[in-house]
Parts: sequence; C-alpha cells; structure tokens
Amino acid sequence: MPRAGSILSRILWLHVAALVAVAVAMPLATYLLLETTANGFENQTLRAHAESIAAYLKSGPDRHFRLDLPPDLRTFYQHGFDGFAYSIVDGSNRVLFSSLGGGQLPGGRETGDAASYFQHRAGRAIYYGASFPLRRGGETVRIQVGQDLEHPDVIIDDIVAGYLARVAWFTIPILLVLLIIDILIVRRALLPVTRASDMARAIDPGRINLRLPDGNVPREVRPLVLAVNQALDRLEEGFRAQREFTADAAHELRTPLAVLRARIDTLSDDDTASALRNDLENMTHVVNQLLAVAELEANIAGVMETVDLHEICSEVAAGLAPIAIAQRKDIALTGADAPVLVCGNAPMLHRAVRNLAENALRHTPEGTSIEIDVSREGLVSVSDRGTGIAPAERELIFRRFWRRDRSRADGAGLGLAIVSRIVEAHAGRVEVRNRPGGGAIFLIRLAAA
Repeated sequence: MPRAGSILSRILWLHVAALVAVAVAMPLATYLLLETTANGFENQTLRAHAESIAAYLKSGPDRHFRLDLPPDLRTFYQHGFDGFAYSIVDGSNRVLFSSLGGGQLPGGRETGDAASYFQHRAGRAIYYGASFPLRRGGETVRIQVGQDLEHPDVIIDDIVAGYLARVAWFTIPILLVLLIIDILIVRRALLPVTRASDMARAIDPGRINLRLPDGNVPREVRPLVLAVNQALDRLEEGFRAQREFTADAAHELRTPLAVLRARIDTLSDDDTASALRNDLENMTHVVNQLLAVAELEANIAGVMETVDLHEICSEVAAGLAPIAIAQRKDIALTGADAPVLVCGNAPMLHRAVRNLAENALRHTPEGTSIEIDVSREGLVSVSDRGTGIAPAERELIFRRFWRRDRSRADGAGLGLAIVSRIVEAHAGRVEVRNRPGGGAIFLIRLAAA
C-alpha cells in the first residue's frame, strides 16, 4: 500500500484507484455485453432471413432449382433495405440465385455441413454474413445471407462501435461528482479525529491538563485516544510531583539559608564573611528562581488585568539602579513617557523584565549601560554592551538550567526560562538579537490592552 501523509489522503487515493478501476471496467464490460448481444441478434436475424429464403426455394428435375420469393421480399432484397443481400450456391460454388446481380456474397465461400459466419470487406462495403447448408432434391446447396455494416440503415453496429466514446462524456463527470462527494463524506467522518489531532498539537508542558475528546471519535481510533489520555494522566502526575518537589525543596532551603546568614554575620573575619555572604546571595537567588519556576508551573499567575507596562519598567529600573551604580554601570529607561496599557499580571511581568535587566547587568562591562526601552505598541527591549548571543545559542538560552559557562556559580540557568514562561502565559513572545556595535537585545512583545 502506498504511503500517504494522512488517513484522509490514503482513503481518498484508494477511492480514486477504485473509481478509476470501476470507470474502466464498467464501460468495457458493458461494451462487451452490447457487442455479444448485438452479434447474437445479428446471427439470429441472418438465420431468420436464410430460413425465409429456404421456404421459397424449390427443387425440380435434373437438379433444377426455382426461387419464388413473394413480391415484398423480392423488393426488399433488390433495393438492399437495411443493407441485406443473399446468394444461393450449389456444391461447386456456382451461383444459382443472388440479389447482387448474379454475384456471390463476398467472403461467402465456406463449405461443409455446418453453418458458418464470415466478415469481408468489398470496396466501401463490409459484409457480415452467414452460410447455411440446405438439402434439396438430393443435393446440398448453401444459402448465404449478409448485411453491409456500412449501410446507412445499419445503426446497431454504429451504436456499439461508438459506445465507449459516448459513454465517457457522462461517465467521467459522474465519477468526478462521486469523488467530490467521497471527499466530503470522508472529511466529515474524520472530523472528530482531526479535532482530536488539533487538540493534541496544542498540548505542551504548560497545558498538560488538556485531554483528547473521545465522545465522537470512531470506534477504531477510540482505543488510541484513551491510551493517549492515560499517558497524559501519568505525565501530568509526574509533572505535579516534580513541581511539588521543587517547591518543597526551595521552601525547605530558605530556613537553613537564613540561619547560615545569621551565623555569617557573627564571624569576626570580615574578608571570609564577605566571600561567604556573596556565595549565600547566589544560593538565595537560585532558591528564589526555583520557587518562581514552581509557582509558574502551578499556574499561580494571579488575576489578569490592565496594567501599565511603562510603570513596571520604571520600577525595575529604579530597583536595580543602586546595584548598577555599585557595579560602576548605568541603567536607562527610554521610549514612551506615557502609560502603555497591556493585559497581564503585574507581578509576573515585573519579574520577567527584572530578570532580563539583571541578566543584562551581569553581562555588560563596567563603564557601560543597559537600556530598557518601552514602546506604545507593548514592546519592551532590554539591551546591553556585552559579547552578544551566538545564533546557535539563541534557542538554548531559554531552556531551563542551560548555561554557557558551567564554571560560573552566579546562577542556575533559570532566569531566561522564567521570562519565556511568563511571556508565553501572556500570549506574547520573547526574542533575542545582537546589538550593532556589540551586545544583545532582548525583546518582549505583548498585545496592547
């Protein structure tokens, strides 16, 4: 069986093959039936003519034969109505009587004691005839009856000969209509399967609670749908266990970190305390990111409302300004100076923009600045003056726990993954490109309210 891209295309190709086979077989079978019927009818007609002529053939003494046809039959054969003609020959093929002016029917030279049929072309005429033996006066004669198939009064052979050409004019449109009806019927029959396929395509780690509908699915496909739904149940259970473990682990780590911070503050060695305090800040940052991931995966994004994107970016810039100054870097807010309203969750959008700004601060060199730009179309761009992002890494950086430099201990590779998940929850998209002159630009595209 040929491979096809879908069940629909496979069924339709098989139907097309079946319709083509039927389109060829039915006319041929009908043609053969018509030809057989026409030949049988012609043979019966020839025999009837021969029997009619034999009834008026009389034998006399000295092998003398007399043919007394009634006036209507004599006129019929003399004028060649319907293309019929006859000839009567003796055992030595001598013509005794003929409607062809004394000549014998072309092709009618068969001998023997059984009836025989012949077809012979003579000029423009094509004679189809039969030769019937007849015993008269102790001698066998043959009555030959034929019909000129090219005669204008002969229509049966014309109908049979032109059948295939004529039947195609209405057979092909009928088959095309049947094919169109077939397509509509198959598409309607597979509509539940198509809908289930579309829903399956929409299932991802963020919408793993979706299940395929099995109400109107065909009986043959229902076991597959049920198996997929059961697999999704197990997968959702595994994701839930993973999220719960991540949240529980992050919560449990907060208390030891707080105790550790208190003990570090009591150390008398300021250099050691400062180094430990930096390590502790990194650990706290990782724990907070784990909690953010657990919160996002649990779909605790809060209520969606109309929020001011410009105000969110202003708060992020103001909150990171002391950190930037301490690192001898600058942070600037550009773009629209009026409210930019979008539909979303303010704390989550704040976290996404802050993660991008913190990432930019981490990679931009001292003495440079990062820029947070807000446009009226709901576009936020965060740019830095770092080394930029290689094209091969632009998809990898949004994966969880992916880091370009594994030797660094200032993060777990979750910041950009959190940004991607938040933007996805807001039906937006995040992009990255390199900045002319060096650096990277991260874009968040959101729909305006």
